[in-house]
Amino acid sequence: MVEKMKQVTFDKVDDALWKETATKSLRGKSFDSLTSKTAEGIEIHPLYTKELIEKTIADRVEEITETVRQTKKTDTWTIAQAIYTQSGEVFIADLEDSLKRGNESIVYDGKSSVVWTDSSLTKLAELMLDYPIYVFDLTSEDNFIKVFDLIIESDRKKVQGVVTGEAVNLPAGYESIRTRSLDARDVHYDGSDIVTELAVVLAKAVEAAEDYDNFKKFSDQLVVRFAIDTEFFLEIAKLRAFRVLWQTLAEGYGYKGYSSVPIHSETSLRTFSKLDEYVNLLRAGNEALAAVIGGTDILTVHPHNILTGSNELSRRYARNVQIVLKEETYINDVVDHSGGSYFVETLTNEYIERAWEYFLEIEAQGGYSAYLASGELEAKVSKTREARFAEVAHNKKSLIGTNVYADLSTPIAKDVDSIEIPHRLAEPYEELRTYFEDKKPKVVILTFGELKDFKPRADFVKGFLATGGIDVEYSPAFKTAEEGQAWIKETEFDYGVICVGGKETVEFINELVRDLPKDKWIEIAGRYSDEDVKNWKESGIADFLYRGKNQIEKIKEIKKHWEEVVSHE
Repeated sequence: MVEKMKQVTFDKVDDALWKETATKSLRGKSFDSLTSKTAEGIEIHPLYTKELIEKTIADRVEEITETVRQTKKTDTWTIAQAIYTQSGEVFIADLEDSLKRGNESIVYDGKSSVVWTDSSLTKLAELMLDYPIYVFDLTSEDNFIKVFDLIIESDRKKVQGVVTGEAVNLPAGYESIRTRSLDARDVHYDGSDIVTELAVVLAKAVEAAEDYDNFKKFSDQLVVRFAIDTEFFLEIAKLRAFRVLWQTLAEGYGYKGYSSVPIHSETSLRTFSKLDEYVNLLRAGNEALAAVIGGTDILTVHPHNILTGSNELSRRYARNVQIVLKEETYINDVVDHSGGSYFVETLTNEYIERAWEYFLEIEAQGGYSAYLASGELEAKVSKTREARFAEVAHNKKSLIGTNVYADLSTPIAKDVDSIEIPHRLAEPYEELRTYFEDKKPKVVILTFGELKDFKPRADFVKGFLATGGIDVEYSPAFKTAEEGQAWIKETEFDYGVICVGGKETVEFINELVRDLPKDKWIEIAGRYSDEDVKNWKESGIADFLYRGKNQIEKIKEIKKHWEEVVSHE
């Protein structure tokens, strides 16, 4: 049997045959419909082949992969588990526990306002001799800075990592501490695209480098910070592109050899939601894997319930995301996992070329500070941000559990110790869900005909309204327009949506709308011709629900109408 299996051969599949088969599966749609665009306008093709890459970037592939591999110092990364508390004693207890369970470093955010005691700082000083530290945004009022005086000068060279912020004026001896960071997270959370993130980091670097008399001194003090979003392959290409862009910048300063700066990545909270919070675990896992494959040096994974207050279990889950990647996938045994991928190499090159071009535009306008002051950066980012929100509202981008597959059986998580993240995509839905969790209009899906005919539209309407927290009831399945008309006249409800399917939908609705009560707020599910829409609106139909309609605007309209009705009662 085994010998027969060894002799089995398969027909060779070439690109033309693949395209032909793919086109047949599209059932009338063109093959070009498989091509999509990123936020930067980069075309994503359905298939990337050796022939395609040879026609486009063959001369660049070796240079890109070599640069990525030479500037990534190790084939692994440091697990940097954040601690979420405002008590120094609790910080130390949580830190020691996390270090025993797989965390590999000490992470401190100066914006968290931890109250430090002498005993907690003493213990922290002891731990700093054994674990790298990543301390960001330290302020002059933060007592954390005192920890550096507690370590004797002969031991200070053992302390490694990063300390940045306005209070960074370390005592002598901390030669292994980097004190500058270039942060792309601010523009990321404003809603920017990847090209903008990369270009802004380069522009910030040029400005910061002016404080040093040579580029090596500057790069030796530097760490770069990125937030990693859920666009898996795009985020991989982002980190790879940065390494090539940084090398290009270094060569511009006359640097000889390969220049490398450590990359600290964190899972982005831009797509995190308070709705169906466990979905955030999937988002964080996706983002963490992208960061690792992209070549990050340090990684922080945020707990899935960070928006409403993490707990011991959620912090354990977040830490274990990285531990599983390290211990069960062997992913930390490879330097450049995606090197040689036709898709990723092409995408990496696109980001390199576009980001460098944009960086040069910023420099031509006087550098980062001048460009920021001009308002052009905010204008560009706000445009991208608005496009992101529109994609979500029109359901072109899915936020599982938020704008699709919303679960009304689970109450929205209430804030315990929440953090504020600007421009989160789920926030408009959370506000509506909170409102309709308390206010409960009676909403009815008015069904006509056979179940198999009306069910797709009824399911759609139920899912559409659920994204805003509106629950529904179902009417009986009426066989005739007269049955439905009678029931609608006799039944009290605040809002109804007609769902009709089958071949004679238009004719049926024409008959139905002839005798509907004018005082009832009724809409229809589906897209129809302009003439039908006009006629039905004249008969008292308020609006239409269909795929692609702006969910946020529609549910806000329902909210406003409901409030007006209630105020007149």
